[in-house]
Amino acid sequence: MSRLTITLDDSLHQALKEASARQGRSIAKIIEEGLLLRGIKPVESARHLVARARLQSRLSEEDAVNLAVEETRAERKSERTA
Repeated sequence: MSRLTITLDDSLHQALKEASARQGRSIAKIIEEGLLLRGIKPVESARHLVARARLQSRLSEEDAVNLAVEETRAERKSERTA
């Protein structure tokens, strides 16, 4: 397991410590769950999700990639015009 050092505002750090004590969970566990809720997942999890979506869509790998590229380009274009 990797270690990470972060810098937090003192009041946020205190709130995190209090939440940890109240919930009976470690600060590391609270942060890890927060990351997962924000969609930050291990690569293997993402690969599994993509494979499952592709199977359910019944698209070939090439068609799935083309669709992903097309939708990404459209989203980036809409972000630029917003």
